[in-house]
Amino acid sequence: MPLTLRDLPCEIKGIDKIEVLIVDDGSSDGTAEVARKNGVDHILRLKTHRGLAAAFSIGLEACLLHGADVIVNTDADNQYKGSDIPKLVAPILRGEADIVVGDRQTQTIPHFSWTKKKLQKWGSCLVKILSKTKIPDATSGFRAMSREAALKMNVLSDFSYTLETLIQAGKMRFAVKSVPIRTNEQTRKSRLFKNMFTFLKQSGSTILRTYAMHEPLKIFLALATLFFIGGLIPGIRFVIFFFFGNPQGHIQSLILSAILLIISFLLVVIAILSDLIASNRKLIEETLWRIRRMESKKADKDNSG
Repeated sequence: MPLTLRDLPCEIKGIDKIEVLIVDDGSSDGTAEVARKNGVDHILRLKTHRGLAAAFSIGLEACLLHGADVIVNTDADNQYKGSDIPKLVAPILRGEADIVVGDRQTQTIPHFSWTKKKLQKWGSCLVKILSKTKIPDATSGFRAMSREAALKMNVLSDFSYTLETLIQAGKMRFAVKSVPIRTNEQTRKSRLFKNMFTFLKQSGSTILRTYAMHEPLKIFLALATLFFIGGLIPGIRFVIFFFFGNPQGHIQSLILSAILLIISFLLVVIAILSDLIASNRKLIEETLWRIRRMESKKADKDNSG
């Protein structure tokens, strides 16, 4: 962490004041003490390890309460170059973006295996399609966001915030941009996941859950259509045998058709109910945004007073 802190810029054109906030996610290696010795402005220490997503969400809330207009997130493992932060915040300062994600250009990182590079590429392409954003490095944690974007962001995942927040940003119609960044040599292996299978499972479930939360009608209607077609085929087969052949011995087709068509009907009902729940979720998010905005304005007054 000291390397990461020393690499952070002291001045950025267009920024009046730079403050550093560290989230100590229940670590046992003296992170908070190291941060204090290195002159960190704000330290949040969680009593237990709550995971990357929770730490990010808590840090975001704290930044808003401290009056931040632009928030930059980076990792403590010195993966990203702090000198690239001005490049990261520039589109926000120019009013061109709400969220900016650093593109590590993962295909050129030497310590990434061939498998990891391909998975990063395919995963980012999937997130591009689902979120309708043009971010080539979806799992990059080096990103900046405006105050307004931070106020509206809600992280529900227990694993990581990177994929979830991108899909959210796309669905909320935020202006999301990407800028190329540099990376440092690897100092330690990632502690986010034990192996590649765990990463794929967690990332896949996060993508599916987040997309389903925002587009439940599409998902359940697509499933309903598949079951409807699946039920139609044996049903048509039974009708053909009934009128043009011997219907005996084909009753199984009729039973299978009925089961699949009933499932299809139930999925349509679930789709409608899920869409209504999604509408209610939007109202709750709007309420949360208003509460956060009021809290941040009050904090601004307290800090200035």
